[in-house]
Amino acid sequence: MRDNPKLANVPLAIGGNSRRGVLSTANYIAREFGVRSAMSNYHAKQLCPDLVIVPGRMAVYKEISSQIREVFSRYTHLVEPLSLDEAYLDVTDSKACKGSATLIAQQIRADIYNATGLTASAGVAPVKFIAKIASDENKPNGQFVVLPDEVDPFLEQLPLGKIPGVGKVTLERLNLKGLYTGKDVREKGVNWMQQHVGNFGVSLYQKCAGEYIGSVSTERIRKSLSVEHTYEYNKTSLQECLDQIPSLIDELTRRLDKQQLQNRINKLSVKVKFANFVVTSADQAYHQLNTEIFVQLLTKAYQRGLQQPVRLLGIGVGIKSQPEHNLQLSILD
Repeated sequence: MRDNPKLANVPLAIGGNSRRGVLSTANYIAREFGVRSAMSNYHAKQLCPDLVIVPGRMAVYKEISSQIREVFSRYTHLVEPLSLDEAYLDVTDSKACKGSATLIAQQIRADIYNATGLTASAGVAPVKFIAKIASDENKPNGQFVVLPDEVDPFLEQLPLGKIPGVGKVTLERLNLKGLYTGKDVREKGVNWMQQHVGNFGVSLYQKCAGEYIGSVSTERIRKSLSVEHTYEYNKTSLQECLDQIPSLIDELTRRLDKQQLQNRINKLSVKVKFANFVVTSADQAYHQLNTEIFVQLLTKAYQRGLQQPVRLLGIGVGIKSQPEHNLQLSILD
């Protein structure tokens, strides 16, 4: 939209050209029609017939990302990148803007616009995951601040679905237990949460109780690596799916070699998306790529579809973590 103003006020998405391609993202106008990332071009067009789909320009995105990172570096060296256009910043010791995280966030957003012509949103909070939630509150082109004395009431009224790590399925399970907000979790207590929700319940309680601080890590920790392919025509049998494993393994091997991760594998996994868009996966602990295990996992996942045709297949690995140096967080934007 920046480079083609004619697209600024139309429903727009980034994706492939084929009917079965998948969208990478969509602008806010398109989202009003229900268009979302990871949606097929065909489905998106059904929801929004006037949707304009353009191909991605990764080289341009990387250049803009580099410009944004340069802006960050003016204010702090404690930057944890999440994606090409998103990051955590620890500005606790920054002397810019008289040390005000709120003013720093405003200035960073202005600097990004001056450098790239793009607007940015920000969240400011004394707790890492709250800053993440806050960054979504005033999109697009705004910021939301949660001051230290506002953390407690903010967490009490917070819908659990807004907490990172609480997906649709998890939220449904929590709701069945009568848990809808941070206050509900707090009232149950950590012991109840552990007994009824497990270890995730303990982590969730710590977040809702304000006990989880988190830290900004200046090096991204890769926990997994995967490859997947959406097929022009559905695969209608298990054997057709199994025939795709060698090429997927070849592609995954190249990526592992490029990033020197072969000796850090600790899990193998497969992903299957059926023609009805239901997704299932299977995994097994293992220390290296193994065709036989991928075959077993794919067979297991395929059988869950009850003969449904398959539109997408993927395989991946879990990556063992290495010792890292984390930096304590105080204020984020």
